[in-house]
Amino acid sequence: MAELDGSELPEEALPVLIEAQSGRLYSLGLRFCGNPEEAEDMVQETFLQAYRNWNQFQGRSNPGTWLYAIASHVCHRFHRKRAGEPNRLESLEELLPFGEERMGVVPDEGDGPLAERIREEGRQEIEAAIAKLPPNFRMPLILKEIVGFSLTEIAEILGTKENTVKTRLHRARLRIRKALEEALPVKEVDAPIYSRQICLDLLQAKQDSLDRGVPFEFPNQVICERCKEIFATMDLAESVCRELADGEIPDWLRHELLNQVSPAV
Repeated sequence: MAELDGSELPEEALPVLIEAQSGRLYSLGLRFCGNPEEAEDMVQETFLQAYRNWNQFQGRSNPGTWLYAIASHVCHRFHRKRAGEPNRLESLEELLPFGEERMGVVPDEGDGPLAERIREEGRQEIEAAIAKLPPNFRMPLILKEIVGFSLTEIAEILGTKENTVKTRLHRARLRIRKALEEALPVKEVDAPIYSRQICLDLLQAKQDSLDRGVPFEFPNQVICERCKEIFATMDLAESVCRELADGEIPDWLRHELLNQVSPAV
C-alpha cells in the first residue's frame, strides 16, 4: 500500500485505502456480523466515517490501524446478540481434551481427497465457531488470524492493553481449535506421560509462537502425542483462518465506495 502521511486530501487518500483494505474489511465484516448485507453496510459506514474524519488521522498513526479502529467501533455498534452466542468462553478444562481417551487428529498431507474434504468441513466449523464467540473475543481473533495484524497493532485498534488482547486471543484460538476437531477423524491417543503443567507450559509456548508468526520447535522427547495433535489442529485452524481473508468485496460496492469518497474516479 502506498504510504499516506495525512497531508493528502481525503479524495486522494481514501481511494488508496479502498483498493488496499476493502477486501479484508469486508472479510472482517462477514466474520463479525455474520452476513453479507451487514458486512456491506459496515464497510460503507467505515469508509464514510474515514472520509468525514480524515483530519483526525493527519499521519499520527498507521492508516491501516486507524481505519480498522473505525471498523471495530462500527462493528460493535452494528452488533446484535444472536441466538446461541455465549457471554463467556469455556474454561481450559472444557476447551482442552486432557481427560479424553479419543480425540480428533489431523490427517497426513498425503491423504489427498480425505484431507481436502476435512479441510472444507473444518472451514465450515471454524466459520460457525467464530460467529459464536463473544464479541470481545471474536474481534481480536479476526484481526490477528484473518486480517493479520500484530498484537501491538490490535491493542492500538481496540484501545486496550496488549496483555488483554493476548489473553482473549489465546482463549478464542482454543475455542476455534475445539470446533475444528469436531470435523476431524477420531482415534485413540496415549495417556499423557508428563504432568498437566508441562502440557500447559508447552501450550503457552505454542500460543506465543503463533502470536509472533514463527515456527514452534520442540524436542520430540518432551512432547506427548496428545499435545502434538492439539498443536496440529491449532496450525490447521490458523491456516484455514488465513484463507478466510482472501474474499473480495462485490464490484458494485467497490465502485460505490470510490464514487462516495472521490466522485471524479
